[in-house]
Amino acid sequence: MALQQRTGTSLILRLELDQSVGAFGQLTRAIGEAGGDIVAVDVIHVTKNTAIRDVTVQAFDRVHGERIVQALKELPGVRVVNVSDRTFLLHLGGKISIQPKSPVKNRDDLSRVYTPDVARVCTAIQEDPAKAFQLTIKRNTVAIVTDGTAVLGLGDIGPAGAIPVMEGKAMLFKQFADVDAFPICLDTKDTDEIVRIVKAIAPTFGGINLEDISSPRCFEIEDRLRAELDIPVFHDDQHGTAVVLLAGLLNATKLIGKKLEQLQVVVTGIGAAGVACTKILLAAGVKNVIGVDRQGVLTRSVNYDNPIWQWYAQNTNPYEVRGGLQEAIAGADVFIGLSGPGVLTVDHLKKMARDPIVFAMANPVPEIDPEEAEPYVRVLATGRSDYPNQINNVLCFPGIFRGALDCRAKTINEEMKLAAARAIASIVTDDELNEQYIVPSVFNKKISRAVSQAVIDAAIATGVARRERPDYTQSN
Repeated sequence: MALQQRTGTSLILRLELDQSVGAFGQLTRAIGEAGGDIVAVDVIHVTKNTAIRDVTVQAFDRVHGERIVQALKELPGVRVVNVSDRTFLLHLGGKISIQPKSPVKNRDDLSRVYTPDVARVCTAIQEDPAKAFQLTIKRNTVAIVTDGTAVLGLGDIGPAGAIPVMEGKAMLFKQFADVDAFPICLDTKDTDEIVRIVKAIAPTFGGINLEDISSPRCFEIEDRLRAELDIPVFHDDQHGTAVVLLAGLLNATKLIGKKLEQLQVVVTGIGAAGVACTKILLAAGVKNVIGVDRQGVLTRSVNYDNPIWQWYAQNTNPYEVRGGLQEAIAGADVFIGLSGPGVLTVDHLKKMARDPIVFAMANPVPEIDPEEAEPYVRVLATGRSDYPNQINNVLCFPGIFRGALDCRAKTINEEMKLAAARAIASIVTDDELNEQYIVPSVFNKKISRAVSQAVIDAAIATGVARRERPDYTQSN
């Protein structure tokens, strides 16, 4: 059975009902017969002959919602006044705003926040640019930069289409780590131009979060910006996924009693996330990673046109396994899917080692239906919120930027990512750890603080922090 996306659609139907024909009873029956669920009914206005009500209905998806509305339009005594999608209502006017930290109530306030007194602050920063971290929004603000070429499961939908996702990301930054973030959606796919624009706007920001930029351009853009800017640059699609994956794997291996260096790991989908996940696994101590893409197993005996694949082949697959997934997965301890639906089968699972670990992270439809895989695996994780063990980047990026900003890190290096992964894993206690709980809930309030503190320690230890602990502890 094909796995369906289960988020659903919630509609608010404003209906005018004829009181004389028992229209309300008819509409509840019609909604039920059409497969909808009535969530709430609110009375808006009532007269002797009519009633206007807002009926909130849950549907499976947009098409199912349209069928429910059509069924109501055909009822006598019912007039559909308006149909609102609750998700669209949430996005009206955008989901974020900018608020002043202090009110401007009189001329004295005005002179301090603007002219003439602000000139003294400008001059202080001109004389010592580092004071921008103290005296402007730079100390706590991240740019979320995209060109809209690889948005969620939607692909290249352009910069305007990407804005709602970037706004949502800004909300998560604020809620989970009190980091101010703002969407920067660029109307260009040119690598040089993207690098130039981000460098030009960088003085305003304390960090750059690259998001939903297609591979392989995302690699060059991140590498160049990291080399040319003195603030953290972090491509979350790569490294956020990698950090949370490693956190889950640390706990999964603890559960089954295997060590990282003993594992045979198979990765499918050697794009941005696949490469980053492999790099962090190698840095964490995994010795045997086999990458599989559409052309089969990547092997060092082949010269690839894609320079990322060439690097991958030279640094993985130590025993020169050849063929496809069928050959790579024989005896594997771990499967990591960053590819697409239907890639993994039960026959593949049967070839894996004892107590197999499967991270099927394609979204919204994973590499194998979780219900189909469950009898054959010891630990199963996906990218979905409606199954246990969701590998969700929100466990990582708020805390990692919180830590990087607080210690004014110049970059986010591999040691900081490893520290973040270990911190996320540590939130799950030994008493809590089980097959259904290898990563904490995204709403666990301990996560951001634990990640940020671990990131700060790693930044200081590796010499990329510009503020030592007593400095930031006193001022934050």
